[in-house]
Parts: sequence; structure tokens; C-alpha cells
Amino acid sequence: MRAILDHCTGGNRRSLPAGTDFIEEGGQTGHLFVLLEGKVEVVKGDSLVAVIDEPGAVFGEMSVLLDRPHSAKVRTASDCVLYEFDDAASFLREQPALALLIAQLLAQRLHVATTYLADLMHQYANHGTHLAMVSEVLQSMINLPPMQVAPGSDRQSDPRM
Repeated sequence: MRAILDHCTGGNRRSLPAGTDFIEEGGQTGHLFVLLEGKVEVVKGDSLVAVIDEPGAVFGEMSVLLDRPHSAKVRTASDCVLYEFDDAASFLREQPALALLIAQLLAQRLHVATTYLADLMHQYANHGTHLAMVSEVLQSMINLPPMQVAPGSDRQSDPRM
């Protein structure tokens, strides 16, 4: 993630105190944030999903790339310094090397998620529980057309399944 910092020219440098929400779940800002110093928390609903303190960590990228609301809240867990890019879509078009680094990061996350789901499928294939449907989830992930999909237990089921 530190390689991302090499491409962050032109961002607004912001210092935020601990406890500041800078991305709201369900909001849509078009902004991209890159962590320089400090520690942030990613919260989805009432669940703490991750605590991140690595310089170069990126936040808001999924919302920008998918043109959808933010999927989680991000708040500072300590005093932080971040770069903020107000028109992130334009910034990414002007910085293809950065866009590629973010694509690689997202591909890595997808690889981890599909590997985990495949492991669950293997472990629970013959148990007859809701986890036995993991193969359907994996298949639907692979065959998704380029459209907006809203997965999650708090939303309606995908009608294709």
C-alpha cells in the first residue's frame, strides 16, 4: 500500500482527531481518502470490520469505482493525517498507475474472499446447512454481468438465484 503514496499528488492533506467519521455508510461523496498517519476503523452496521494503520491504505474506492453509496463507515481511531481527493473519479482517470494499484488491491481482496468461500464450501458441502449454498454464491460472483449488485443480508435476495 505504501506504493500508493507515490501517486498522491494534488490531494488535500487533512488532519483529523480521533473519533471523527470521515465516510458515512450509505452516503456517497465521490471522495477518495489515503491514510498517511494514524489508525482508522471500518464499521459496517454495528460490526467493527477492520482496524487499519498502514500508510497508503485507501478508503472510499469501491464507492467511487462502482458509483454507489459507501458500504461502510470509516472513522479515525487515533489522530490521523489523510489525503482527500474530492473528485476521485477524475483523479483516478488522470493517474492510471494509481488506478492499477487500487485494482490490484481489490483483486487481492477478491482472491481472499473467494478462497475463503471455497474453503467453506468444501467444509460444509454435505451438512445441509445454509453454508452448503456457498457454491451458488461463488458461481453467481463469477457470472455477474456488469451491472450494479447490492449483496448482503440486509437487502433483498439476488433474483437470479
